[in-house]
Amino acid sequence: MQTQTINGIKIAYERRGQGTPLVLIHGFPLDHGCWDALAPLLDGQADLIMPDLRGMGQSGFGAAGAPQGAYSVADMAADIAGLLDALKLDRVFVAAHSMGGYVAMAFARAYPQRLAGLGLVSTQALPDAPDRKAGRYATAGQVAEQGVVVVADAMAPKLTANVAQVPDIREMILRQPAAGVIGALKAMAERPDSTDLLAALKVPVAILCGQADALIPPDRSREMKTLIAQAVLTELPGVGHSPMLEAPAETAQTLGGLFS
Repeated sequence: MQTQTINGIKIAYERRGQGTPLVLIHGFPLDHGCWDALAPLLDGQADLIMPDLRGMGQSGFGAAGAPQGAYSVADMAADIAGLLDALKLDRVFVAAHSMGGYVAMAFARAYPQRLAGLGLVSTQALPDAPDRKAGRYATAGQVAEQGVVVVADAMAPKLTANVAQVPDIREMILRQPAAGVIGALKAMAERPDSTDLLAALKVPVAILCGQADALIPPDRSREMKTLIAQAVLTELPGVGHSPMLEAPAETAQTLGGLFS
């Protein structure tokens, strides 16, 4: 892992491969390690940049590593833009999973000139409904009191349709800092509606979902496809919320299609 100080925050990232710059943004409550099975399938054709979002994995919150209050998906997108500045990368492809998709859409809104193409994996354009937003804040309160194990127990079985992967996913969740999990929950709760953004996109777009997704229904991906005339939608039968873990070859093929 390498690090850069971006917006006063230590952002950790892995970089591997050669070719077209492709930023891979992880979902909640994971870190860049969720791309480990996919990365070897793409690093022959892509310069992969895989950051840990602020507060997750090995990335911090501030210069001293302490939480700095509430932040948004737009703030996380600004971290991605700052990382690209540090790496001297002007225009890149971005592919993102779940919460990472919210960050990627915020990046597309704020930095359209830097986006060459977009991959949306198991995500959605809609904001949280009021009950879902309230649920995220309630979960954040539980994490503050009881720790990340609350989220690990609840979410690990829902993040994959392959039960053999649940223990490893649970371990990945448990290594996330509680403050980062809380911050991400609140950022997701306050994210904007991105349907207007998608309708205006002019770059190549690949949408990927698992038909057995227990967290975000495949209908959300189909709805995004209707908004983006040039988008290619791939649905994977028997795959759950984490295609990059459950079907890495198919996921790599879909994302590689953005620039090959």
